[in-house]
Amino acid sequence: MIKNIISLLLLIISVFLSLKHGWDAFQPTTVEQTKLMTELGVNKIIMPYFGVFSIIIGLMLLYPKTFFISNVLHAIIIVLIMALSLRAGNYKMALIEIPFLAMPLVMIWLKYPFKN
Repeated sequence: MIKNIISLLLLIISVFLSLKHGWDAFQPTTVEQTKLMTELGVNKIIMPYFGVFSIIIGLMLLYPKTFFISNVLHAIIIVLIMALSLRAGNYKMALIEIPFLAMPLVMIWLKYPFKN
């Protein structure tokens, strides 16, 4: 029972973050965000594609058949962000991403909360 509650909470948080980050990719960026994206090697043209991809991953989390693959894709995106951060010399950002990398991996381990 506790396992299902924890899994459900992580699912809600993960879906919310995916949808929020996806939506934010379409919003006008601030100077800090533009500087950070340029530092990572991501330009403004690519951002809407990342936004669509993030929204799709967030929606895929809601379905039991795509739960596993969406968590794997989520983990891959986070590792990509960490790698780009390390390449840019931004170690602080790479370290900040570690809990977000653990979340999809823990969700895979806990499994989908509503599956019989």
